[in-house]
Amino acid sequence: MERKTVHIAMNGVTGRMGHRQHLVRSILALREQGGLDLGDGTVLWPEPVLVGRREHALRALAEQHGLTRWSTDLDAVLADPAIDIYFDAQVTWAREEALKKAIAAGKHIYTEKPTATGLDGALDLARRAEAAGIRHGVVQDKLFLPGLLKLKRLIDGGFFGRILSVRGEFGYWVFEGDWQEAQRPSWNYRTEDGGGIVTDMFPHWEYVLHELFGRVRSVQALTATHLPERWDERGKPYEATADDAAYGIFQLEGGAVAQINSSWAVRVNRDELVEFQVDGTEGSAVAGLRKCRVQHRSSTPKPVWNPDLPATEVFREQWQEVPDNGEFDNGFKAQWELFLRHVYADAPYHWDLLAGARGVQLAELGLRSSAEGRRIDVPEITL
Repeated sequence: MERKTVHIAMNGVTGRMGHRQHLVRSILALREQGGLDLGDGTVLWPEPVLVGRREHALRALAEQHGLTRWSTDLDAVLADPAIDIYFDAQVTWAREEALKKAIAAGKHIYTEKPTATGLDGALDLARRAEAAGIRHGVVQDKLFLPGLLKLKRLIDGGFFGRILSVRGEFGYWVFEGDWQEAQRPSWNYRTEDGGGIVTDMFPHWEYVLHELFGRVRSVQALTATHLPERWDERGKPYEATADDAAYGIFQLEGGAVAQINSSWAVRVNRDELVEFQVDGTEGSAVAGLRKCRVQHRSSTPKPVWNPDLPATEVFREQWQEVPDNGEFDNGFKAQWELFLRHVYADAPYHWDLLAGARGVQLAELGLRSSAEGRRIDVPEITL
């Protein structure tokens, strides 16, 4: 076996998602398993170079994980010819310019979403990357969750017949920060800093709907800032200027309708933090992060609405669990492996910067729909 070292500049890994999912559970997990076997006698050995703005945080993170390379100078890192890939998990407002620099430096790009603060910027990144001839990918982690992989298996197997509708519920209560510490950083709730649940979650819903059910043809959304005052990391109150809840209806190619509620001001009364119910002519399913339950047409009970009598049926017990039928790796790690195979083994990969731009587009049109109080068509975009 030949071991090939791959130097990856990882920007923004001092943050929660960049640290836990991308550094620890993806790149370091690959190292723990001995690297990524490409199947041709080559094993890729990822060597992360940590990049960020806070020197003390980078040093502490490097020491914690036994890493030797870190820097606060992005330009110097990108100028290093040994760096093959640039990864970005920064706050949204800082991402676009950093990606432009990395593309100009000829680095392959792998990035969190949204890729830019607006559609024009997202398309510009995709066009720059294509012109530079580099490989580029965008994190679309929900597709690799066990629950959605099971849902995809049902779709591919024709379980649903004609799909009629998709109902999604996502969210949880994010504490205001006054008497209990908030679970999310304060910039999430300031529009001027790139915050807002539409900007954060609609890119996810775009690729989930697109990949599983069909392209989004129109969007009608209503946003809200349910909690107008929150407290930041220093315990100081601030005005929440960004939306913390969004209620969206999406018309899909093929005629199905999706309705997805997203909220950071809702208390969880469901099995998982996100759930999708899919109803079709032949059967229905409810999929979460890990589990998926089904009810086929042949085993659907015949409930009768009678408000004068208590329900005697336990409806949840009438559904059947979908078996795993295999092992599921961490979704972020699984997509990292696919991207690395795309770069070094020419494996197919279509979750690129254009796919990322579609997510930015849906978020932009969702906010516009709410502001104008109307349904808006979602035109297909190309480079």
